[in-house]
Amino acid sequence: MKISTRGRYALILMLDLANHNRGVPVPLKETAKRQQISEKYLEQIISVLNKAGFVKSVRGPQGGYLLKKTPEEYTVGMILRQTEGDLMSLSSDTSNEMEKASVINRVWDKMGKAVNDIVDNITLQDLLDWEEEQTEEAGFYVI
Repeated sequence: MKISTRGRYALILMLDLANHNRGVPVPLKETAKRQQISEKYLEQIISVLNKAGFVKSVRGPQGGYLLKKTPEEYTVGMILRQTEGDLMSLSSDTSNEMEKASVINRVWDKMGKAVNDIVDNITLQDLLDWEEEQTEEAGFYVI
């Protein structure tokens, strides 16, 4: 399993929106600048997230994006699947019946279940909490 930059940036984008969730839309330009990611690339990703119903687009001079739900309602798995598709595509693609029934495929299945269990049980809120813990451990306090 390998997560592409598209998947990683989708997580970063959603986390940035959650971090700056103050009831007003967050301009994509600001997120791009803060995260040092191309605005054009973020536009492609936000389009996918918008179509999935994860974010709300607000047009106009004060426009930008807002999360449609609370950070607790988004899992890492939900976000990654929008940009990556199936997270565990390790199963061998064989035409040999004997290989299809191989016990090796049980390994791939177990790995897939483990990955899905992890990403489906970590929310954006967990990431926000971990970020806060990391900041406190480093001796920085945000008020």
